[in-house]
Amino acid sequence: MSKINILAVIGPTASGKSELAVKLAKQFDGEIISADSRQIYKNLNIGTGKVEGRWERLSKAKNLSTVFIYKNIPHYAIDIANPQTVYSVSKYKTLVQKIILEIFNRGKLPILCGGTAQYIDTVVYNQDIPQVKPNWILRKKLAKYSTQELSEQLKELDPERAKTIDQKNPVRLIRALEIIHTTGKPVPNLNIKNQKSNLYNAFWIGIETDQAELYKKIEKRLKARLKDGMIEEVKNLHSPSKTKARLSWKRLESFGLEYKYISLYLQNKLTYEEMETQLFTAIKQYSKRQMTWWKRNPKINWLPVDSKKINVSVAKFLKK
Repeated sequence: MSKINILAVIGPTASGKSELAVKLAKQFDGEIISADSRQIYKNLNIGTGKVEGRWERLSKAKNLSTVFIYKNIPHYAIDIANPQTVYSVSKYKTLVQKIILEIFNRGKLPILCGGTAQYIDTVVYNQDIPQVKPNWILRKKLAKYSTQELSEQLKELDPERAKTIDQKNPVRLIRALEIIHTTGKPVPNLNIKNQKSNLYNAFWIGIETDQAELYKKIEKRLKARLKDGMIEEVKNLHSPSKTKARLSWKRLESFGLEYKYISLYLQNKLTYEEMETQLFTAIKQYSKRQMTWWKRNPKINWLPVDSKKINVSVAKFLKK
């Protein structure tokens, strides 16, 4: 079987990936697979920027499962996991590679879209993920350290992973250290320059952004989300109800960014002004980490989100 053609639409947060992916899906008869480590969870909506879709069946056949539809385009790997549990990269890879094959078999173009770089690289390059089970004794020991101390440990043991990880997220820091201590090796990191996919012909589209303009978009989006009820969303996630279980503050904080800083605000550990300022700074830092990761990949075609060259380039790729 020949390799499957796929598109990978990537770029920093707030750059316009989701809408570009929809335009490409309509233009080239595609379906979208989300590559976002938080949008995969149910009820994490405003804080993750999840598109406002709805669940529908692809046909009237009773044996078909429902899919998430946004602007008449099916979206997969979105809004499917219980936020009380951790959805691993390995599990994501298995799910998405199956979805890609199903989309291809229906004669559609699979489009991976998202900002979680490791998710996309793991799928496209069929990366093997260490099957490291939780070591609760080690985790308890590591949990005694501050995020700064955990970050310093990771820098010493795996400086490459330390460059791209969220250094203020203790859950991710501890997991990285857990993998290193268990396997005796650094967290797997692809050498993108020499890496080739044995499954897919991937065409990479990266949204080129001016940093100052991106920061303005991030600030505008943050204010809009706060106005649209993001604080209420976090509050509801922490409050038990008949339809969903309560998420602890610790679990909410583990999602990082919006969920972390709003949780701290709701616990009276930050004022509203401190929460908004620190959250804005954290999102900007996250966008820098995203770009640090993507810059390793020379296969990415960097273009402005409204560039006419995008459609021309994709059409040329699909004709090969």
